Amino acid sequence: MDQQTQSSACEPPKGTVTPKYPFNAEEDCQKLRDAMKGLGTNERVIITILSSVSNAQRQELKIKYKQMFGKDLVEDLKSELSGDFEDLVEGLMLPPREHDAYCLYKAMKGLGTKESTLIEILVTRNNCEIQEIKKIYEKKYGCTLEAAITGDTSGDFKRLMLSLVNGHRDESGRVNNAQAVADAERLRKAGIAKLGTDEEMFNTIMASRSFAQLRATFDAYHKIAREDIAQSIKKEFSGDIECALLAIVDAARNIYHYFAKQLHCSMAGLGTNDTTLIRVVVTRSEIDMVNIKRSYRELYKKDLSADVKGDTSGDYRKLLLELVAGY
Repeated sequence: MDQQTQSSACEPPKGTVTPKYPFNAEEDCQKLRDAMKGLGTNERVIITILSSVSNAQRQELKIKYKQMFGKDLVEDLKSELSGDFEDLVEGLMLPPREHDAYCLYKAMKGLGTKESTLIEILVTRNNCEIQEIKKIYEKKYGCTLEAAITGDTSGDFKRLMLSLVNGHRDESGRVNNAQAVADAERLRKAGIAKLGTDEEMFNTIMASRSFAQLRATFDAYHKIAREDIAQSIKKEFSGDIECALLAIVDAARNIYHYFAKQLHCSMAGLGTNDTTLIRVVVTRSEIDMVNIKRSYRELYKKDLSADVKGDTSGDYRKLLLELVAGY
């Protein structure tokens, strides 16, 4: 890992969206109601209010709105909005782990599975968050998350996803250098030094070691194997399991770079993957969007806001830019 990547990875996380102070839920609810009453909708008011309060404050708005008007704020918003703008607003109004569960459900609903959604959420959430997601998923959707993954995935990818959803990655933060060297040698013997690949060994190490321990392992691997772990994974794996293992490598090395790459991929080439763009902006705006923006500039030599502006339009673009820029 180069020095710049290591340096930015150590920066404390900082979001672009912070709690509003002073915050008057009754006043904001009245403004939202007025913005949606009668003919037409004042989208500017909706954008200003929802982008300037934290997720916890949005939950307060939902309660206060029901108390004041006997109506569901989210349903009222959905009835007035449409398209990607509606999807973005709906995402903002869900509590974080409920939003994760919803994204996972949508990724596995119907024909086909959006494996990239499973990878992003299960690789980057901590143990406590994964346990909460599992409880919410089962309560809301009537089956366990493990059962849904088992039914919608297969092979080595399924096994890795089930290991991650177990939610027991080491989070001590301690690094054992002797274990890092031993694990690096195990990975070498399981991959490039072997005819065929021992997928179980990769699964065991990548799904259970802490990110700090994995970084030490990847450094040791480079010295032992004389190539980067990512290069070896690309040689030994393909398809969804390759993408998942590479995501673990990226996230372990620098979580901000990982999400910057996710955002860049969502807007690269023809068309925009709005599902990914919305998910990342909604989930990271309060956590580390400031860091992600810095990583985006380091990696791509341009501003995230400029790319969002060029790839989106209308009120959807305005709200995204407010969330990315912050107050």
